Amino acid sequence: MPSPSHAAVDRVADALAGHGLTPEIVWFDDAVTTAPLAAEALGVEVGQIANSLVFTIDDEPILVLTSGSHRVDTEWLGQQLGGVIRRASKETVKEATGQVIGGVAPLGHPSPVRTVVDVQLADYPAVWAAAGHAKTVFPTSFDELVRITGGTPHAVEAPPA
Repeated sequence: MPSPSHAAVDRVADALAGHGLTPEIVWFDDAVTTAPLAAEALGVEVGQIANSLVFTIDDEPILVLTSGSHRVDTEWLGQQLGGVIRRASKETVKEATGQVIGGVAPLGHPSPVRTVVDVQLADYPAVWAAAGHAKTVFPTSFDELVRITGGTPHAVEAPPA
């Protein structure tokens, strides 16, 4: 049976191909909108899920690809990046990425979005990211995420005291 089709997922597949990648995009029967749900569905550790979170920094969209095993410390990260980080509205997410919350992929956006890639994702040989729809993911690696997004590797929470 052929995989379902969706415009945002097709854009992600095209963007991946543009970077020389053809990973299998996995479609689930039900939405996997949280890292624990995605990890359970894939049979992997929650830390292997690369959450794509859209914020704004000084009113400009910023994509933070974070390990599912922890949360982004927006105050600390904003200080590190020299601005104020706030959660983006669903309208801002859709405008910046062409995708909706729960299925935002690291790429396949209408135009480049400043991206930070959580260094904790480097702890895993394989990570899984959304592929443009809440029922889709694709496998990749930390190094590939940095390369295909043009992202900046950075911690997303303060180191332990």
